[in-house]
Amino acid sequence: MIEEDTGCEKLAATIRNLYGIVQELENDYRDQNRHFTLDGHLIGSIGEIYAAERYGIDLFISSTSIHDGTAPDGRLVQIKATQRNSVAISENPNYLIVLKINEIGEISEIYNGPGNPVWELFKNRVKPKNGQYQVSLSRLRALNNDVHPEDRIPSLA
Repeated sequence: MIEEDTGCEKLAATIRNLYGIVQELENDYRDQNRHFTLDGHLIGSIGEIYAAERYGIDLFISSTSIHDGTAPDGRLVQIKATQRNSVAISENPNYLIVLKINEIGEISEIYNGPGNPVWELFKNRVKPKNGQYQVSLSRLRALNNDVHPEDRIPSLA
């Protein structure tokens, strides 16, 4: 969750505004049976910016393969953000942070630890046509319970 002392109040307010716009679009176009979700690059970029501020991650250029940045201690990190109940993983990152963003601008850490335990979930699965394995947030929360504190990317707050 975004806390007042993290310096992310403006980000939370902007996220609330975006969700308000989405609701307005869905109300205006209800008869078209369309949903205007914020997943994709927008949600991903918000998650990356939040992680940069919260954990001190130095971000790479957008769309860099496998990792999104480097933690202050040099660890390579992939950042995933969603507003749904799962995320897509296409490669095995050294470290992984998964965030969930809700409609009132709260950001919750779902998983923070080595990428390998998550990647191991897919070892006996056939690779999907799009190359992206889906993993539920509930499964990630369970894996997160087993991550040792020294294996987490520490928060700056």
